[in-house]
Amino acid sequence: MKEFVVIHDFLVSHEIVGDWEGEEEAVAENVNEFYHTIYQLAEDDINPDELTFLLNLVWDHWIGQDHLADIEHDEIYDWCRHLLENRDQYLEQEN
Repeated sequence: MKEFVVIHDFLVSHEIVGDWEGEEEAVAENVNEFYHTIYQLAEDDINPDELTFLLNLVWDHWIGQDHLADIEHDEIYDWCRHLLENRDQYLEQEN
């Protein structure tokens, strides 16, 4: 059911991420990599509301992190995998 979530609705450009002292494009690319990785790792039958909630967590959690411009791909993958594997704790916090 993840096909009901349009990943392009989440993707950001360098204009959206704010001032990162010349690193805006890298930050936008990394944020978008989070979105794509979560979407790719999510099972096909994930509840669309859950997937939307998890995708929204990317911005909430990462946009203020100083090392967002320099984060490595394996860190992004590991965080996304952790998020999906432990989604219940995040969903409980929502309620």
